[in-house]
Amino acid sequence: MKVLVIGSGGREHAIAYALNKSQKVDEIHAIPGNPGMAEIGTCHPGHVEDLDSILKFVEEHAIDFTVIGPEVPLCMGLADLLESHGHKVFGPTKQAATLEGSKAFSKDFMKRHHIPTAAYQEVHSYEEAIEALTSFDYPVVVKADGLAAGKGVVICENESQAKLALQEMMIEGALDGAGKTVVLEEFLTGFECSLLCFTDGETIVPMVSAKDHKQIYDENKGPNTGGMGTVSPNPFLPEGMEEILKKDVLEPFMAGLKADHMDYRGVVFIGLMIENNQPKVLEFNVRFGDPETQSILLRLDTDLFDIMYAVSTKTLKDIDIQWKDEHVACLVLASQGYPGSYEKGKVITGIDQVDEDIVIFHAGTAINQNGELVTNGGRVLNICAYGQTLEETRDKVYQAAKTIDFDGKYYRKDIGLN
Repeated sequence: MKVLVIGSGGREHAIAYALNKSQKVDEIHAIPGNPGMAEIGTCHPGHVEDLDSILKFVEEHAIDFTVIGPEVPLCMGLADLLESHGHKVFGPTKQAATLEGSKAFSKDFMKRHHIPTAAYQEVHSYEEAIEALTSFDYPVVVKADGLAAGKGVVICENESQAKLALQEMMIEGALDGAGKTVVLEEFLTGFECSLLCFTDGETIVPMVSAKDHKQIYDENKGPNTGGMGTVSPNPFLPEGMEEILKKDVLEPFMAGLKADHMDYRGVVFIGLMIENNQPKVLEFNVRFGDPETQSILLRLDTDLFDIMYAVSTKTLKDIDIQWKDEHVACLVLASQGYPGSYEKGKVITGIDQVDEDIVIFHAGTAINQNGELVTNGGRVLNICAYGQTLEETRDKVYQAAKTIDFDGKYYRKDIGLN
């Protein structure tokens, strides 16, 4: 089988790495890919939002199966386009992807299908939003309706912060139109948790748990990022939560898909807040999380291609998905200044000197004119390791983090502890 992976980050590298282990996968291609993915497949220039070019590539290169990594091409309808031309694909349809593409659509879906979530109000103008604020206590959460590359959620401690966030989103258009419609939401307390599942619209299979660390600084301080590291299993998940999540979240979610005739074949990534063993859904994402995927897929014992093909053909019920017992940690090496502005092009050294059992996924790298590996993003590398205990995995990734170097290297020191 020839498999095409759409995307260029650590998540896509982890997907390609897992697919490369399959006996059924003969060739891996990527658009656009990254230097790490180029070591296990062929990377091709292109843009994930250029749907027609991707379709042309699939047909010209006789691609058998396409895996769509990022949310933007899913929300644009890439899965629909490929399937309409007879091509197998892993990823939900445009309609289903609206669960991530529109916060208002997602909240309405939860409300109609009795999925526990925070109280909210959808607003369509600045004036309406200011009026609606009087119904909320502080802190209040201001969410841009559309895709905003992780920058569309603001936790506001008081009225002046809320008004400023609303002004930037709704009047100044700070998020390229994603904030024309806004969801005001009750602030939830508890601990945050991610639940990733495979689903073909008929069957849903939760993956093993993972803990993500969103904030840039130790002790969960500072602005949110795309994720500074993960550990799997999640050491903070209470006993018995799996059954509660199945009953309160997964079963009504699947019932909602069927009631709305939504063709959902891919991964659903459910962001949760849990307090007193009671879950509430913060958001749905319609793709693998990043960097949760890096930890989770390293624990997968079943052929990933078999799972993805079964999802695509609605035969997931026939797959017995097995997981390794080991712990996995994933540490993100970031560029100084991230998640704000940062410089690119810093030469990376030491990557070939880490222990053999370290797995490194490229998240934001490039090859410069001199053939050197350099930084090319805010999150640069994902350092991953197995261990029998969380402590062992942490020791391994932090030792590797000292070996690998580039100017401005930054990473959190407390992954798995907070």
